[in-house]
Amino acid sequence: MLKNSFFKIIPFLLFSALLVSCDKEFSVIGEDLIDSDSFGITKEEFPVVAYNQKLNAIQTNNLEVNAFGIYVNPSFGTTKANFVTQLALASPGPTIDKTATVKSVVLTVPYFYDKTKTVLDNSNGNSTYVLDSIYGLPEKSKMKLSIYESGYFMRDLDPAEQFLKPQKFYNDQYDDFYSQIIPLNNAPYYLNDDKTDLSQNLEFFFDPSEHRVTTQVDGKDVVTRTPPGMQLNLNNAFFQEKLFGALGAPAGSLATNEIFKNYFRGLFFNIEAVNGNDGNLAMLNFKAGKITVTYSETIDSKAVEKTLILELKGNTVSLLDESNSNAKYISATLKSNVDEVNGDPNLYLKGGAGSLSVVKLFGDVDNFGDDGVSGLKNGVPDNLDIMRTNKYLINQANLVFHLNTTEMGSSFVPQRIYLYDYTNNQVLSDYYESTTVSSNTKYNKYIFGGILAKETAANGGGSYYKLRITNHIRNLVKYKDSTNVKLGLVITEDINKSSFYALKDKNGSPLFAPMASVMNPLGVILYGNNLPIDDKKRLKFEIYYTKPN
Repeated sequence: MLKNSFFKIIPFLLFSALLVSCDKEFSVIGEDLIDSDSFGITKEEFPVVAYNQKLNAIQTNNLEVNAFGIYVNPSFGTTKANFVTQLALASPGPTIDKTATVKSVVLTVPYFYDKTKTVLDNSNGNSTYVLDSIYGLPEKSKMKLSIYESGYFMRDLDPAEQFLKPQKFYNDQYDDFYSQIIPLNNAPYYLNDDKTDLSQNLEFFFDPSEHRVTTQVDGKDVVTRTPPGMQLNLNNAFFQEKLFGALGAPAGSLATNEIFKNYFRGLFFNIEAVNGNDGNLAMLNFKAGKITVTYSETIDSKAVEKTLILELKGNTVSLLDESNSNAKYISATLKSNVDEVNGDPNLYLKGGAGSLSVVKLFGDVDNFGDDGVSGLKNGVPDNLDIMRTNKYLINQANLVFHLNTTEMGSSFVPQRIYLYDYTNNQVLSDYYESTTVSSNTKYNKYIFGGILAKETAANGGGSYYKLRITNHIRNLVKYKDSTNVKLGLVITEDINKSSFYALKDKNGSPLFAPMASVMNPLGVILYGNNLPIDDKKRLKFEIYYTKPN
């Protein structure tokens, strides 16, 4: 009876464990079951070398989210992020009467906010929001925002590739785009020129306030509420002429989006620091933005109000400028200072056109042949040869990187880092094996790891990132013809994105970096391997294995 009850309980326990694993706060099943004294499992730390690699200009077009603003990072330097986008007609080929008169033009771009911190006031229906993914000084740090008409045509296909591949745009092309802004009234005036509300231009900030609009319906006030976002009044006269004026759109310019994108080539969002303020930087989903042109037409002697929607869709480019770099960051990533043989004591990971770390598993010690203890060296680390010869069974393999809190200081710490095959610019097998899903997509693939975690007080109480490479090591040990490739380590904005973006320099190394790292404006400093052997913060490459009978 007890035996039957036990087997009935097993499915319930498994289901409960699976349910818990789908939440943001989780403990990986079996995390603490592996022990060097259990089941004949041995835990051993193996040699590993990690060093810094600086990245220069990199592809930044058509990112899913874009950094925008200014972030002064004490540990790395200043990131200034501008943005250019094409526009698209939500409904191409609109029928517009010659009496059309623009009444208002409003640009909106939603902000990310923390839904768990939203507070609803039941007495009046108003909500208070806390913005998410915003970095720098406290909120309401003012900057100058200028939105210009762009005269730069962003091609879909690259003529250098015989128009067979998409056109690439790079983070360092600010001058290329800025030199082709189209003057407003023969001067470089901006389109967001509302002189009654300086928060729309000269004193712009990422406002966490709810937007409320009151209208009269059947003699009663009706309040429409929307979450916080960029909401700017654009120049009516410009859009009147551009879209409806006799000197504006020639016949057919609004017929299709292909024609429209060449006629109205897009918008340039330019940000500047003002009055000595450092400013803020926010992650924005510009593609969710739109421009609502409200206009009236006279039909049968009556004014009829209509709207024309322009979407912020098409080709985009994030223009990232890195300046005032921290002296330690410059020194650590200077090629002449990087130690590719022994590794570096500190690893600098910086998003955008920043830096990454290269990781070499098992180190470079290769004194012997295939068995790892005799014969001539064979180009394979001896420790790996020994494991292959003895056919070790790999239970789990981890890389553990500790956060250097002293060097990070007050800088924002990214919540996740990402490991990939640096040699071949592709994901590791463990990335595919980890298909777990969380209620927060930033924590998907959590068995693969790389999520910022806290140590217990007994272990020092610091922060660390753990990445699991169990399948990668299993394949290395099982198949002697598999290559012990170099691994790349970066920060990531989205663990679900695995594509790679090209560096502008086609003759350097590397030639590609993960796109999700380009999206993230932050940086992190980790302890490397080149520290005293007894240093608890030292980079660890640990393997739990079983020796076959």
